[in-house]
Amino acid sequence: MIDIHTHGIGGFDTRSNSVDDILRIAEIHGSCGVTGVVLSIYSGPISVMRQHMEVVSRAIERQGQRSGGKGQGKAAAKSEPGSSADRTTDKDVNGKVLDNPGLMPHDPCPDAGTARILGVQLEGPFLNPLQCGALDPASFVSPRESTLAELLEGFESIVKVITIAPEREGALGVIKKVVEKAIVVSMGHSDATYTEAEAGFSAGARGITHLFNAMRGFHHREPGLAGFGLLNKEVYVEVIADPFHLHMRALELIFKTKRPERIVIVSDSVRETRVARDGRVADVSGMLQGGSMTIAESTRRLIELGFEESTVTRAITVNPRQYLKLKS
Repeated sequence: MIDIHTHGIGGFDTRSNSVDDILRIAEIHGSCGVTGVVLSIYSGPISVMRQHMEVVSRAIERQGQRSGGKGQGKAAAKSEPGSSADRTTDKDVNGKVLDNPGLMPHDPCPDAGTARILGVQLEGPFLNPLQCGALDPASFVSPRESTLAELLEGFESIVKVITIAPEREGALGVIKKVVEKAIVVSMGHSDATYTEAEAGFSAGARGITHLFNAMRGFHHREPGLAGFGLLNKEVYVEVIADPFHLHMRALELIFKTKRPERIVIVSDSVRETRVARDGRVADVSGMLQGGSMTIAESTRRLIELGFEESTVTRAITVNPRQYLKLKS
């Protein structure tokens, strides 16, 4: 199981100068059955993003020095259910209330080893302030090739994905440069129209970051990036499948519309994930700050909600591997 979008978990995140903190993120994910993670770097000043990439790079190096560092995760379907007192009320695709919706963030996970750190995803800084979500819009900058070069220098080998808003001036040229470096471009934190999303795809973008979240809403006269993600047969879409980011029917729409080969379930987990007592990770205003479940937990939830098990399982195994072109 591979999670390509996680900022942290269990009290730790990538905004750290401690290699041990980064390794703890991998250990906690691994304890829940996840075998590989791409750690998401928060948008920030270039120097700060590089500092955080350096710490992750050292964590990857330390994992490589350890014998048996590659954890052997258990399948999501094998996870033990949490106590009934800790569950939310879920319904299957026909509206029937489920008695056993699966693990919630604060439930214990079975010991399954340590997740392998596969690299980083840069969620910024070439994003649109109009769709900042939980990120700091003050850190966003206009896409420039010189800025890209400064950001990536020395870290090209560990950067797997960069999220870019394709509608920003200069974005299409930067997308092409990123693709030349064999790094995946995902479109997100974006106010792009359908046409602008299409232009980003034509420039080389291959994915969409957490579909429907932090992007222009779907409208019958302007489908936007979300509509493009649903309708384009080739683009991959990240899906946060916890109980809070997407309505049950929105999840159903995605799984009925998208090719099964192009759906990638992600956690978008953060420091507070598995710490928040009610599971919901939000600030005082109610703004969601990140995902509430690991991909093992959200996959278990979807299966119990009635989604096709083979399709859901593929979305955390085969699909992320093919999306990132990872070697077996």
